[in-house]
Amino acid sequence: MSEDIIPSGEEELLREYYEVFHAVNEFDKRLITVKGWGVPLSLAALAWGFQYAHYGLFLVAALSGLTFWLIEGTIKRHQMRYYLRMREIEVLQYERVWDYDARALTSPRIDSSWSYAGWLYAGKGTTGYHPEKVEGPRKSYQLAWLFPHVCFPHVASVVAGVTLLCLGVYGALGDMQW
Repeated sequence: MSEDIIPSGEEELLREYYEVFHAVNEFDKRLITVKGWGVPLSLAALAWGFQYAHYGLFLVAALSGLTFWLIEGTIKRHQMRYYLRMREIEVLQYERVWDYDARALTSPRIDSSWSYAGWLYAGKGTTGYHPEKVEGPRKSYQLAWLFPHVCFPHVASVVAGVTLLCLGVYGALGDMQW
């Protein structure tokens, strides 16, 4: 980008924005890896529990599901810490441009578009949209472990493992060993 188009300092701000965006994308790769390890391990432990008539393996399934769920939730929370800086840069870029029509072209909106997408898909149009600064702690950060894309299918492994373990302990699954 040429210097006559981009004011001083703005290029560095955009560079930082895209570096932060890159870091967020790298976290997504880690999250996929965690799911890629956690789900097969928990399902294999459940299957082995039935195959070998050994209900102790149901405990392994529940614990591995819980462990990978906690790991994924922690990684998600680390990723979410970058969202604040992305939004700050979006707001700064938006507020720097005095020409209202040019704002749509100059302000990156990768993070703020998430909060705006519901508005747009509800048919409310694009008028009045601008990135808003995020103030204070967000409940979504505290509850990151409960996001459906974070907790599933790990929670299913935990519930299935605990349920099958209890059934095995009380003899409801037939002749199984600990």
